[in-house]
Amino acid sequence: MSVEKLVYIVDDDGAIRRSTSLFLRTQGYAVESYNSGVLFLEAAQTLRPGCVLLDVRMPEIDGVTVLERLRAGGSDLPVVVMTAHGDIGTAVTAMRKGAHNFIEKPFEQDTILQALEEVFAIAEQADAQRLTAAAAMSRIETLTPRERDVLEGLAAGQTNKMIARAHGISPRTVEIHRANMMEKLGVHTLPEALRIALIAGLGADL
Repeated sequence: MSVEKLVYIVDDDGAIRRSTSLFLRTQGYAVESYNSGVLFLEAAQTLRPGCVLLDVRMPEIDGVTVLERLRAGGSDLPVVVMTAHGDIGTAVTAMRKGAHNFIEKPFEQDTILQALEEVFAIAEQADAQRLTAAAAMSRIETLTPRERDVLEGLAAGQTNKMIARAHGISPRTVEIHRANMMEKLGVHTLPEALRIALIAGLGADL
């Protein structure tokens, strides 16, 4: 599943909202705009996956505070902040608070496109990794505790005999568990089984 190329523009400047929205739509993006951080935060829990283009200087609540509250609420929407020209200090603060990128106003069209494409590419990659890990773990969850012990042992580089000694069972029993484990994982070779284990993170602490 790919991340939808939807951009949320949060800026109190109506001219900026209109011109940026028009330009991004001509480039194939879907756009929703908000004229204040307050209104955006009120809608935050119901937003679809996308990217936030967030102005840092707004009345009522500034962009950095919006970003802080967005992250505190559990949202991982990628954020590109828009700062005044030369306002690197605010940009750095926003990055530390969880922004993915920043652009300076006034910005060229190519600049905003590049920033958004970079953020969407990162989001696509992260989404794919989460789904792959989730799919691998869903297979592993079909294993019995002993079959999982065998898989973890193999992922740690242990032989059948070493696994047998570690768990007080015979090598033949390990072979049976190994065969059942591979059948449940839907694989035919040890490298395939190990790949599933590593994707799911089983080898991380071994």
